[in-house]
Amino acid sequence: MRVISALGVTLAGLFMIGTVAVTADAQMNKRSPYEGTTAAVVDDKGNLHVPSDYRTAYQVLGSWAVAKDDGPGSKQLHVVYASPGTIAAYRKDGHFPDGAVLVKEVFNTTTNEMTTGTVSSAGTLAGWFVMVKDSAGRFPGNKLWGDGWGWSWFDAANPQKTTSTDYTADCQSCHEPARQSDWIYTQGYPVLQR
Repeated sequence: MRVISALGVTLAGLFMIGTVAVTADAQMNKRSPYEGTTAAVVDDKGNLHVPSDYRTAYQVLGSWAVAKDDGPGSKQLHVVYASPGTIAAYRKDGHFPDGAVLVKEVFNTTTNEMTTGTVSSAGTLAGWFVMVKDSAGRFPGNKLWGDGWGWSWFDAANPQKTTSTDYTADCQSCHEPARQSDWIYTQGYPVLQR
């Protein structure tokens, strides 16, 4: 009888260990399908986030000034960063590697007269536009993923929650002229020239 009781206790213990292991494995499998730097930007459902270290860990890809509609100067300054290794990979074969992350900071500008002339500089941060290269089509049911990228805009007040709801309506129209260069205006980034 003692043997049967001991066997029952042992089996119950093994069942508990197995349950904990399965639960832990299920929780671990909710992580991003990407690895490395990209895993900090994309979760298991394809939700994007602004990486907290992009200014120090990423490479500057280039910048754009958006001219004012009236008067001299610029109304916005866009500074674009690329995740580590993206520039070298692009220069090697002319393609953005799977998992490449692009972060565009969008600043409203201040324009002043200086000794060099009329100068616009970064003022208030308006937000970020984040793109993640997805050549595998990892999130077919997510409306922020398609045409080889994940796409999201984030207001400056919240880098963790996108205001985008559908990349075809919210993001893609601005990138349409760059369709032939994988939706990215590569001609504006001298570091990509091979």
